[in-house]
Formats: sequence, C-alpha cells, structure tokens
Amino acid sequence: MDRKKYIFFSAAFLFLSAVHPFPADAQYRTDGGYSGLYDSETAASMRRHVSDIASAANRGRKAGSDGETAAAAYLYDALKNYGVEMLSPESGDEFGISRASGDTLTSRNVVGFVQGYDARLRNRYVVVGARLDNLGTNVLTVDGKQQEQIYYGANGNASGLAMMIELARMVSTNSILFRRSVIFIGFGASCETFAGSWYFLNRSFADADAVDVMINLDMLGTGDEGFYAYTASNADLNSILASMSAELQPVHPDVVSYEPYPSDHRAFYAAEIPSVYFTTGQYPQHNTPKDTGDIIDYGMMERELEFIYNFTVNVANTDDQIAFRPEEKTVENASGRDDVIPYYECDFKPAFLNSTDPRQFLTKWVYPYLKYPAEAVRDGIQGTVQVNFVIDKDGKVRDVEVVKSVDPLLDAEAVKVISASPKWRPARVNGQKVNSSMTLPVEFRLEKKSKGGGFGINGRRQSW
Repeated sequence: MDRKKYIFFSAAFLFLSAVHPFPADAQYRTDGGYSGLYDSETAASMRRHVSDIASAANRGRKAGSDGETAAAAYLYDALKNYGVEMLSPESGDEFGISRASGDTLTSRNVVGFVQGYDARLRNRYVVVGARLDNLGTNVLTVDGKQQEQIYYGANGNASGLAMMIELARMVSTNSILFRRSVIFIGFGASCETFAGSWYFLNRSFADADAVDVMINLDMLGTGDEGFYAYTASNADLNSILASMSAELQPVHPDVVSYEPYPSDHRAFYAAEIPSVYFTTGQYPQHNTPKDTGDIIDYGMMERELEFIYNFTVNVANTDDQIAFRPEEKTVENASGRDDVIPYYECDFKPAFLNSTDPRQFLTKWVYPYLKYPAEAVRDGIQGTVQVNFVIDKDGKVRDVEVVKSVDPLLDAEAVKVISASPKWRPARVNGQKVNSSMTLPVEFRLEKKSKGGGFGINGRRQSW
C-alpha cells in the first residue's frame, strides 16, 4: 500500500475511534451484525424490542427477578407509547406464589387495552398474550472456575413479546376497525406453571366470562423452520383459519393437531375459552444460552405479524359465537326448574381438567391452593371437612356449603378454595347439559415433627 494512503487511513481510523469508540465487548455481539441495515421499520422495531428484552442486563428474566421486572417495565412503556390504554399500574399487576421453602415469589402481569367501537360487542374481548419470563441464569464450574450462563430467551419469548407490541401498535392505530375490544397481556411467571395467565383469569380480571378468544404468541422468531397454529382442534377457529387460507396473505401457518409446546393458552383452555397458539415451534437453541438475537429472522416475523393481525381482525369482528365446543349447546330444562342432578346419576359426569375422577380436582386444585390457617396449626386443629357444591350448566362452581364441619377456620378455607375453582366441563343427562352436585372430603392433617416437637403440615400447600 502507498505510504501516504496508509498514514491517511490510520489517522481516519484513530479519529473515528475517538468520536465513536468501539464497545469493549463488541466480539460478543448477538444482534446479527449488519443485517439490521435492511430491516423495514416494523422489523427494526421488533429487533429493538428483542434486543432490550433479551439483554444481558435482564439476566434471563427469571420469574420474580429484577430482570423480569425490567422486561415488564419495558413492555408497559412500549404499549403506552403506542396509545394502548394501560389497565395495570406502571409496576405491573403484582401477584405472589408461595413456595415450599416458605418464601413468596413476586411476579407481575402487564395488561393493556384497546376498546372496540361496536356498542354491542365492545364489552366482549379478544385476549392477546405472550410470556415475559425465561429461565434466568446458571453457574457452571469449568477448570475449577465458576462461570455464569445467561439464558437470554431471545426467541423464547422476547420474539413473542416483540410481535405483541407491534400488533398492539397496529390495533391501536386501526381501532376503528375492531368491534370487540382487544386486551394485550405480558404474562409473568409463565415458566412457573403458567401462573400469570392463571392469575389473570381467576383473580385479576373480573370479566373473564366475556373473553371470546385467546391468541397466544410464543417463540415466533425462527419462521424459516415453519409457522404453526394450534387450536386444540377447535372447529370455529379452524374455520376462520381455513377461510384465510383462501386469501392472499404474506404467509400461512400450518394448522397442527398436536401442541407444539406447553404455553399460556393452556390456562385459557382449562377455563374453556377458545384459544389459538401461534408459534414457529421448538428450535436447537431452545432453553440454552445460545437463544440470542442472531438466530431470529425478523423479515419472517414481519410476515407472520401481518397474518396474525388479519386473524385478530377476523375474530374481533365476527358475528358468530366462537364456541369452545360448537357441537354442545346448553338446553334449558323444559319445566323451567333449576334441577340439580347428583354426580353419580349423570350420564356424563362433570369433568375437571378433562377428568371425571373427583380426585383430580382435589390433587390439581384444592390441595395445591389450600392454605392451612396459622391459628389452626397453632392449636393443633385437624380433620376432614365435607363440602357439597353445584357445577352449573356453564361449568361454574356455586352454592358451596359445608355439610360436615370440623372447625370454622378449616371450614372457611375449604369453602374459599372450592369457590375459586376454574370452570368444569358440565355434566349431561340425555344429551343435555345439567346442573350437578357432588360432595368431597377436604382433609386437613398435621404431622408431629420428628425433632424439636410441634407440628408440620401434611401435604403440599400453596397459596396465591
């Protein structure tokens, strides 16, 4: 090279370095290098969302961590800046999960709202959700030295959050096109048995019965490997997807009959709310420290976003009811009486989480959320409370009462937990939905500790 040119280029490099110093960790960039130069405005926005949410500073966004809180704050600001009316406070809608260790994990949901224009349908809702949290960090010992791994979760699920933020922008901008209202939720503690979605449906949102459809966005950044829609074979949702397949769309999902991966749609499904799960499925970097921004195809995400926006328009504007089970219709009793059929006399018994065995309700609901009253523990009160309740034609639990008491403290706790039950699949007689009743034993038992005296609580107890 000519010496004069070399001196010129060296001087120019030193000047640029002084004005725009290169980051010390530039060799660890995970944002795809210069590929962002060719992004559209929407793709660039999603790239920015993923970069901020899945940053090293958020340390994998483990449920209850400062990183999850920071991601929630980012989501709140992004939705608010796009004109979404926020239903949760700036710190999020907080909830707690009691753990076996005795401490409480505090997480939060971020909830925003765009009101529909139709006076008849604006009090009906389409819920769009995406999980906030990921696995956090892990410490390994390599050659005698401890090294920290961060599970960034760029695709799982910063990609779904990024898409939800941009979908919220599109819905807010075009709100005049939406007859139903649309709710956007970032679910906290999703990795903790979908706690945030459960909390929203059962504790936080009083109008859960008015939710017509749930749209779940989880792991949407690797569309070159496929784009899928899972509806649990819901006929009405499949019909809408089929009708869209005949339209010109930038991309069409494959409607699959198997669940690509467990996610927050499960809580809505358990509440018998029709749900569709959009995802690009599992990928090699899933749940590893290599789940970083450079594996994501933002151009493909933009095409998926356009399809999901069009799908949201369709479900928000349909005149037809989107039924959880279209073939089942509630038939009122011809006599007009509110008859209640005993459990064992029903042709098809009521089912909790798809099981007609009452023990499923005890093991999956009652005992996990039963809190042994501290005063009863102190006084050594124990026994079995017999509780009777009705499961009505809509699957709701009502008329909960104690038929065999042990103590007012234990009675009240048993009634409280059963009364908060999610919906059941109602019983049927002669093909018609009926109100049914059952009586269950709720056991409170203390075990004497082997050392130091006192009592311990038998069984797993959790409370929200």
